[in-house]
Amino acid sequence: MDTSDEGPELDRRWAGLGNNVSGVLHGCRDASAVAARLVGAGWSSRSSSWCGYELETDWCRIEVDPAGEPEVLLNGVVDPDRIGELGRLLDRFGIPHELELDDGDGAPVCESRGRPTSEQGKTFRWNRSCMCPPKSRTCPPKTRTSVRSP
Repeated sequence: MDTSDEGPELDRRWAGLGNNVSGVLHGCRDASAVAARLVGAGWSSRSSSWCGYELETDWCRIEVDPAGEPEVLLNGVVDPDRIGELGRLLDRFGIPHELELDDGDGAPVCESRGRPTSEQGKTFRWNRSCMCPPKSRTCPPKTRTSVRSP
């Protein structure tokens, strides 16, 4: 995976915030495949270790590191109002995932999961679940959507 400096930098509002998102990406052979997908969506990418990448856009900066096949760990900072957007992006790429948003002090605020429930050709049915406070705008409501795999 080549690195790319072409994406936007993290907005200063989020740069001072500590890590508030963590997760697991299931079924990924390595972090470079995840990095390549996000670079294709306009994010910047830098190598952060032998096998890990720091990925950034104006509303999110995450590191992805292999955790042993077939999982990749994710952690970083995200605009709390856009955690759902991160989940939908992973859904669009066909990456089963579990994300957890915390309040900055380590207390969980929201948990989001995306996973295929069946496969028909190249179309996946996704069962997205989100456990957020009732009036939270952080995560999307529970939905079922069809997503074309890339």
